[in-house]
Amino acid sequence: MHCRTGILFLTLVAVSAFGAEYDRSTALDISQGAIGRQLDNYTLRDSEGQPFVMSELRGKPLVVSMIYTSCHHICPTITRNLRDKIEVAQEALGEDAFNVVTVGFDWRVDTPDRMREFQSRLGLDNVPNWHFLATDAGVVDEFSDNLGFLFYPSAKGFDHLAQATVVDANGRIYRQVYGVDVETTAIVEPLKELVFNTPRYAGFAEHWLSTFKLFCTVYDPNSDRYRFDYSIFLAIVVGILSLGLIAVFIAKEWQRAR
Repeated sequence: MHCRTGILFLTLVAVSAFGAEYDRSTALDISQGAIGRQLDNYTLRDSEGQPFVMSELRGKPLVVSMIYTSCHHICPTITRNLRDKIEVAQEALGEDAFNVVTVGFDWRVDTPDRMREFQSRLGLDNVPNWHFLATDAGVVDEFSDNLGFLFYPSAKGFDHLAQATVVDANGRIYRQVYGVDVETTAIVEPLKELVFNTPRYAGFAEHWLSTFKLFCTVYDPNSDRYRFDYSIFLAIVVGILSLGLIAVFIAKEWQRAR
């Protein structure tokens, strides 16, 4: 089920031993409240320990996922499932059409080495434009707050939403997607909207080409893939030609009547 403006579904990760500290409704309100917010610039560290400036990703849509590497079940499952959706999105939209970052929020443990090991363990070393990033206490607090991502320590690790955030090319939060195993359309549709909704100032031809791609790139539930539906394009062309023929006929009848 594609949910354009609302919530797909919500998963609470690890029931807290300190339930009063973590409230699912509050976490969801905070997450939804971040939509439309500008994501500030932050300097994190990549899996090699080098500075990674988030503003370098501007100009393309971005998917942000926050995990902690000592989680042995839910976070790896979230990331594997996200990988499947990202592969579909890259196939439909292009490998270079958007970026993905996975950030470790348990800054004491989620070092660059741990993020690199997490990436390798899940077989994501060679996925184009997917970055695994580490941070420190001050930055992770600001970054997660800016993102609308709430987490608390619990008896089993951390309580947090299973959340992926879609950010537009200008760094503004566009969509929050929830769930351990989200449906393909929940990730791909907002990315498709951002990639193909080319502003008019990009040029007349590019704008209309992107508009055609937006409407003609459709989801096939049987294959769980996107394809370019030429029948929609042909229907548009036939419709335009039909209108043209009708206009010619009306013009000739008008001239004959005169």
